Amino acid sequence: MRYIIIGAGAVGGVVGGRLAQAGHEVVLVARGAHRDALREHGLRLRVPQGELTCRLPVVDGPAALGELREDDVLVLAVKTQDTEAALRTWGPAPVRGGGTAAGTLPLVCAQNGVESQRLALRRFRRVYGVCVWLPATHIEPGVVAAAGTPLTGILHLGRYPHGTDDTARRIAADLETAHFEAPVVPDVARWQYAKLLANLANSLEAVTGPVGSDEARALYTRVRAEGEAVLDAAGIPYAGEQEQRAVRGDKVRQVPLDGVPRSGGSSWQSLSRGTGTIEADYLNGEIVLLGRLHGVPTPLNELLQHLANTFARERRAPGSMPLEELVALADKAAAEAGSAH
Repeated sequence: MRYIIIGAGAVGGVVGGRLAQAGHEVVLVARGAHRDALREHGLRLRVPQGELTCRLPVVDGPAALGELREDDVLVLAVKTQDTEAALRTWGPAPVRGGGTAAGTLPLVCAQNGVESQRLALRRFRRVYGVCVWLPATHIEPGVVAAAGTPLTGILHLGRYPHGTDDTARRIAADLETAHFEAPVVPDVARWQYAKLLANLANSLEAVTGPVGSDEARALYTRVRAEGEAVLDAAGIPYAGEQEQRAVRGDKVRQVPLDGVPRSGGSSWQSLSRGTGTIEADYLNGEIVLLGRLHGVPTPLNELLQHLANTFARERRAPGSMPLEELVALADKAAAEAGSAH
């Protein structure tokens, strides 16, 4: 199978680079300065074993590839706010032998949140979900880093909305040759909702910096409690923290990498790159949406969604709000929500 990585940033670049390193055929899809750097210098993949350079085909859309192949796998790794544009671009792409990508090819959503798969299923017949447990960084054009060892990441994989098939197992087998563990599960959404709860910290980190102090962890605990209450009210199952720890163990330990400054998660990186957008609408905003649908107040997630979007829109520096200021805003939001109910 040939893997077409749509969005060769932190996650997509690491997955594509590791697959290529293991001997699999990979095409990277990127844009702007990142695309230019990939074409000129190759993909520079920084991992605990050192820096690897992968010279791979780089395109900015399907037209550059002509007809897609029947054995192509599309790996969607853009941020969720860019999903709709990617689906519109790649869905109608012709496939050799007849048909389109949307009608015939597998689309693997390797993204945070849970919304992209629903968007994809409107257009693509064969959609697969991935729970991405992969510490990866993309700050500099042409460069991605993954600090996990001995495994680069753990990628639970399954059909969306549920089930497994031979294609999922073949993809998982390829991933497992490339420094990943890839359990094929019939309930991939259960793992993704568990990851969603962890990702509620992304906006907190993006706005005030690392969630390292007792005060920051206490605030995240409150934010997560809103998320758990919403999922419980909606009847949405999610893997528990003990189950996740049992699966992951010490398989993906993060170590310092030479030449890679310590950075934050995906939302922090979006602010650092000054992209002007951030994925908060599909992380904290997912909890806000479900809260509104099921009558559960979510003032803290609503606050973080608003602040993260403001930081992205105004291109503020990540971590530039004092934690004490955010805690005060959170306390006020929670008090106002309580008095309203």
